[in-house]
Amino acid sequence: MNPIQAGSFLTLHYRLSGPDGADIVNTFDDKPATLSLGTGQLSPAIEARLIGLPEGAHETFQLNAGEAFGERNPELLQRVKLTLLRTLGDPDETYNVGDVVQFPGPDGQGGYAGVVRELGDEALLFDFNHPLAGQPVSFEVQVIGVL
Repeated sequence: MNPIQAGSFLTLHYRLSGPDGADIVNTFDDKPATLSLGTGQLSPAIEARLIGLPEGAHETFQLNAGEAFGERNPELLQRVKLTLLRTLGDPDETYNVGDVVQFPGPDGQGGYAGVVRELGDEALLFDFNHPLAGQPVSFEVQVIGVL
């Protein structure tokens, strides 16, 4: 059996759940996931837990608060002017607390998302932290194949 190592191509089922135990991602009831370690598809802390597991392994890992997706960074709470939002997106868009808004990357490639945390007359407060930053998570994995 092939053990997982850095750069391995994997076929696996996995479940990621937050601190309340609710599933965030769960492939066990559907097709397995295929991914390559080291490409950013999983957090480095989760990938580190997979190293050395053989094909057929079925494990559950508990990751401490902040370990999987980093600590919350207060600098990632940013106010964005409504005039900028209207210029970048739909000028008639209305926003609500909890909305996820996609922003273009600075180089025009890719993008990033922010969650509206507070509404204002001239600006909105966005949280650009990963939703699970600073949270403990559980990761269950069943390794089906390793290449």
